[in-house]
Amino acid sequence: MSAAWFALGITALAGLATGIGSIIAFAAKRTNYRFLSVATGFSAGVMLYVSFVEILFKGQVALVHCYGDPLGYWVNAGAFFGGMLLIGLIDNLIPEEANPHEVPDEAQTDMLHGSGATDSVWNQCMGAAALGEPPSVDFTNKQNAKLMRMGLFTALAIGIHNFPEGLATFLAALEDPSLGIAIAVAIALHNIPEGISVSVPIYYATGQRRKAFIYSFLSGLAEPVGAGIAYLGLLVFAGGPDGVLPPQLMGILFGGVAGIMVYISLDELLPTSRAYGQGHDSLFGLIGGMAMMALSLLLMR
Repeated sequence: MSAAWFALGITALAGLATGIGSIIAFAAKRTNYRFLSVATGFSAGVMLYVSFVEILFKGQVALVHCYGDPLGYWVNAGAFFGGMLLIGLIDNLIPEEANPHEVPDEAQTDMLHGSGATDSVWNQCMGAAALGEPPSVDFTNKQNAKLMRMGLFTALAIGIHNFPEGLATFLAALEDPSLGIAIAVAIALHNIPEGISVSVPIYYATGQRRKAFIYSFLSGLAEPVGAGIAYLGLLVFAGGPDGVLPPQLMGILFGGVAGIMVYISLDELLPTSRAYGQGHDSLFGLIGGMAMMALSLLLMR
């Protein structure tokens, strides 16, 4: 039971990193998006390396042991692509404008890089946020409503995406605490810009920093809640008499988790990292994440 509480705890910390993104948005006159570029690239590197080298391999070993060769390999591959299919279906159910996996458009990217007239608007708004004052930009009621709707839809979309991400972190930590911590750090890094994307439009629409932070915080809370509900459901319907999930189920789940993490890395993290960064920021972050994950796995042997 202590292992389950530990896994739930680090899953909660990873999910609630959306609150850190909200704080960054309000505390800085201008967010350092080059740092976010490197951080999201780093997160992608950790996820890709650990998925292919560790998680998918663990699932394969368990499934080959249960089902033999070659059936175990087939089941492992099916679980991997099944995880991709699951997160892809979730993507398709979410409106494009609220989907955190969509790459920012050209206007948003210009603002992130601080180019053109958009930069003065961004600095003006973020300066007001730092002082705890409503933005001075003269939004109409219709524009405010649109911004509020965008922020709420983004919070809902991130909450939905956080369910499988939370399960991934939870299962990894349950099987191997050191591996779970590495995945939790990667998830937390990629949750920071998501927290910004929730809190900023809500704050611009309402002028209430507390409300924006609460919605950002709640979107991350879906991660531990989703992980806990999914794990309890698995225990009820498939758990053994000693409260442990059977190895064949754990193998399938690990294959699915690897697929989910690879999909998130390729569909969300790397495109977002390139949109936020300049030059080779994204590549440096990616290689750094892979190197850190490789080093930590080698040191733990």
